[in-house]
Amino acid sequence: MAAPCSLWMALVLLGALGVLPAPARASEQPGFQLDQFLGRWFSVGLASNTKWFREKKHLMSMCLVVVAPAAPEHGQGVLSLTTGFLRKDKYETLSVLLTPTDTPGHYTYPSPFGGNTQDVWVEETHSEYALLYSAWGAGESSFHLATLYSRTETPQDAVKDKFTAFTAAKGFPKEDIDFLPNTGKCMEGHQ
Repeated sequence: MAAPCSLWMALVLLGALGVLPAPARASEQPGFQLDQFLGRWFSVGLASNTKWFREKKHLMSMCLVVVAPAAPEHGQGVLSLTTGFLRKDKYETLSVLLTPTDTPGHYTYPSPFGGNTQDVWVEETHSEYALLYSAWGAGESSFHLATLYSRTETPQDAVKDKFTAFTAAKGFPKEDIDFLPNTGKCMEGHQ
């Protein structure tokens, strides 16, 4: 059984768990361009400060993520982020609504479990990749996640190096970083 991946599925699975000391805060992306963030992505890299992630990362695989404008009734600038993943060998999707803040590239979204609002920063976008950072909670119960989205299933080494440097700058040790294998299975339901 392949475990779910991607920023959003990792958030669902990791949100209620205990964590290690928190890495660095997010930073604003100068000149954030929404059009570079929209579209189809592959979630190819993750880093998390949780013990659970270290224990389960070998089970995770690459997933497909689609970012699109949400329906108008959700509000101006709201995005829909849909992740496709396998759970118990069955293809599933999870969608969340990202509400923009006053800071370009900074969004909030309700926890899939309800009760709290979480933050995600699109810290860098490029035609080939996007670097995201998410955090919630405070002190010993804080949670931090970095994600690498790629337009291709096989990002260039320079893109992987960029993610490794990004996660190091956020305070993630090497053992907290994973480049997700492409099993091909999570793409089947999104063709």
